[in-house]
Amino acid sequence: MASYQVIDTHTAGHPTRAILGGLPPVHGESVRARRDDFRNRLDHLRPQLLHEPRGHAAMVGAILTESSRADFGAFFISSYVYLDMCGHATIGLARTLVASGQVALDEEATSFTLETPAGVVTVAVSRARDGAVTASIRNVPARLEVPAMTVAVVGLGSIDLQVAYCGGRFALVDAAALGLTLEPDRAGELCRKAVAIKEAVNAELPESAGSVLFYRDLARGQAQHLVVLEAHKFDRSPCGTGTSARLAALHAAGALEVGETFMAQGILGTRYICSIEETLDEASGQAVIPRIAGEAFLSAYSTLVVEDADPLAAGFLCR
Repeated sequence: MASYQVIDTHTAGHPTRAILGGLPPVHGESVRARRDDFRNRLDHLRPQLLHEPRGHAAMVGAILTESSRADFGAFFISSYVYLDMCGHATIGLARTLVASGQVALDEEATSFTLETPAGVVTVAVSRARDGAVTASIRNVPARLEVPAMTVAVVGLGSIDLQVAYCGGRFALVDAAALGLTLEPDRAGELCRKAVAIKEAVNAELPESAGSVLFYRDLARGQAQHLVVLEAHKFDRSPCGTGTSARLAALHAAGALEVGETFMAQGILGTRYICSIEETLDEASGQAVIPRIAGEAFLSAYSTLVVEDADPLAAGFLCR
């Protein structure tokens, strides 16, 4: 029988499961190397930790590990893929570190550094409403990779979009231009349309986009976001890395200046407050340093148990 000690949180509605005990050691000189070691040797544990019957398709895991470059190290696992960076999970992990006493937070705000596979981020933590912790991430660089492209999508016709990157690659699609509203009751329909768009985009890109970010601009500095990863997997939050990537696109279009506030609203009405802290000139073009802030709440302190005789010990997903 195997057991794993976890703390579950949600950030703006999307879950994070921090695995704090029960895992075998992982090896490598960096967090990215240790993530790759886990993927190569221990990937069979990922569905045990995240899939049914102990989890579900939307669950994301954060695995703490040591770091020689930062105060903490962590890598992110999900139902389908490994994530180089995950904004909502970083905010959820901040809540877990406070709850477990690894980050001291009394009345004053504090901060820590976190090494992720995408690089080192700085996380500022403060008290918000009763029971909540607000975490603000100075994220890894975000860049607009494809300023404009058009793809033909079966059932939707020609779709104009952009592609941007921040720890993951996102196809940015204007939902209003397609007559789509971003509402919980339409999540299934939106997922199906997004998967068709992603397939069309990835047939043309040299490096695949992992997600589609639907947006509806409400006013300057304010928009709804829905990020779809798979046919039945979407982000309940406004998506930290997706929003970070979109900030690069907005800045390139002159629609968001350095220091200007941007509010991203998810499908549940929850929000991230965002801004661009600075710009960088890279060999491939200009990038921006985003800051993403949101609230995380505790959901559970648990010990996951996997009995040897369980016929579904490996975990399962019905796709």
